[in-house]
Amino acid sequence: MTHDGYAAAYRQSLDDPDTFWRTAAERIEWITPPTTILDSSNPPLYRWFTGATLNTCFNALDRHVRDGRGEQPALIHDSPVTGTQQTITYAGLLGRVATFAGALASLGVGSGDRVVIYMPMVPEAVVAMLACARLGAIHSVVFGGFAPAELAARIEDAQPKVVVAASCGIEPTRVVEYKPMLDAALDRSSHKPESVIVFQREQARAAVGERDTDWEEMDWDELVSDAEPADCVEVAATDPLYVLYTSGTTGRPKGIVRDNGGHAVALRWSMDNIYGINPGDVWFTASDVGWVVGHSYIVYAPLLSGATTVLYEGKPVGTPDAGAFWRLIAEHKVRAMFTAPTAYRAIKRDDPNGELMREHDLSSLDTVFLAGERLDPDTYEWATSMLGVPVVDNWWQTETGWPIASNLRGLEPMPLKPGSPSVAVPGYAVAILDESGAPLPAGQEGAICLKLPMPPGTLPTLWGDDQRYVDGYLSTFPGYYVSGDGGLVDEDGYLYVMGRTDDILNVAGHRLSTGSIEAALAGHPDVAECAVIGVADELKGQVPRGLVVLKGGIDGTGAEGERICRELVQRVRDEVGAVAALRQVDIVAALPKTRSGKILRKTMRELADGRTPVVPGTIEDASVLDTLAPVLRKSN
Repeated sequence: MTHDGYAAAYRQSLDDPDTFWRTAAERIEWITPPTTILDSSNPPLYRWFTGATLNTCFNALDRHVRDGRGEQPALIHDSPVTGTQQTITYAGLLGRVATFAGALASLGVGSGDRVVIYMPMVPEAVVAMLACARLGAIHSVVFGGFAPAELAARIEDAQPKVVVAASCGIEPTRVVEYKPMLDAALDRSSHKPESVIVFQREQARAAVGERDTDWEEMDWDELVSDAEPADCVEVAATDPLYVLYTSGTTGRPKGIVRDNGGHAVALRWSMDNIYGINPGDVWFTASDVGWVVGHSYIVYAPLLSGATTVLYEGKPVGTPDAGAFWRLIAEHKVRAMFTAPTAYRAIKRDDPNGELMREHDLSSLDTVFLAGERLDPDTYEWATSMLGVPVVDNWWQTETGWPIASNLRGLEPMPLKPGSPSVAVPGYAVAILDESGAPLPAGQEGAICLKLPMPPGTLPTLWGDDQRYVDGYLSTFPGYYVSGDGGLVDEDGYLYVMGRTDDILNVAGHRLSTGSIEAALAGHPDVAECAVIGVADELKGQVPRGLVVLKGGIDGTGAEGERICRELVQRVRDEVGAVAALRQVDIVAALPKTRSGKILRKTMRELADGRTPVVPGTIEDASVLDTLAPVLRKSN
């Protein structure tokens, strides 16, 4: 299988990274253009574009307005939970950002200062992020609604000068007040910000400045009413743009650092080469600004590229139904969308025949991109057959900030293979290593690692702790970044990500990935989504347990449920083999997930093994675990 355009780009990115990334960097406007491209002076801590200077906000907003795109929509806010929509042009967004940057500057925020942002999916969250970038300040967005303990830990670590919060977030069935949780977090934290800014929402206004505190509190509107717009501040390419804390951390949180220069170059390159999105195209990413997907592909990448980004305050189902995405695509003429596979599984569960899809004109849609969880072949086939457009998996992490593997729809579209995110993206030298660190041949499963140096846009370090970065990611196999995922590369160079390495089962000495067993379960026509966990077993060390959610309208009780479970066990035996030793499949109403759509396999495994689970603060609905506990604690 030959891919000449891709092959040439990929080969150059590894053999001559200076030339490859120097060319990519020409699409960013620099104040001091880069002369050094890859800085290898302090391995394994490599840096990109050392000595160059720029401003990320200028590249995302000012230059588009200067170059004639001021009246083009930059951001469309679509909020079914409030029943409102708002379109903001590039000129309008620039005005808001410059004014809020001036407000922050009036509070003493300058280059290198940290600002924690604790907000839902509202335009003001994007404004706050870009205002920090404008000033050279470092933003740290914490998912809106995070519990006080998790928020306090992040405030403690980032030590922000200012916290920007909304008064509330809005879920389909309830209003979540943020201010009481923020107050509790600030009471817990030994670090106190100098100021707290509250954006008031009418659904639940917050009391501001009415109690004795160690910090000054003020309303957003009052603060910006007197603010003078601020100009862009020149920062080094290697200066941090943001710190984003990984979800589900215990102990001291782990702050992923993203620099200004490499981030801008990589995301600008990714939009047209990976996603095929050009200036003026409408792009919809259904994520949250609190996650890395939201940072990269709701906010920065589309705006750096001059596209129109859709900010969606709603759910794939329930706001009001499983046709929510299709309504949004039709109304806003979306060219491509990006979300997690779990969103499509939820839609498939509620509308398995795509009846709601047929109510909308989706002719503008060219491509669907999915990432965040493994895209199982059944969901891939369902989405492809229903939509009639390419459904493209892409695999990456909070740490990398942009895709490690994808099907490069702009550079060179390739055949799609169900279950694979396709090939390594230029810049990433992907290797499959065995337990001793030796490379494995095609078709053999091992640890997915990235040979150093990683490309621009990936994390240069962890906030305040270079040694923790080296110890946690770079020490297992010297010269490699360890992704924590296991998988294989086939004879065509396609990568298959089979799950976290701690989700590898050791069944009577046989190493099996949960991903392969899940693929067999997901292929059953009655299954909407599934998860496999390994539970302790005296005889075999571990045995797999399957949990499945059925499609809407299918009876999972009584004889019907027993039949489905028998068929599922047989499917695994037929497709994976008797070695998988799957004997138990339980039909459940829902699987526990983080708000970004990741299934909490480790938490379920701890419950099944009789331990007290560590429940991450990112969990979407903790009551799902309460319902699952008696099921998981049943003996095999």
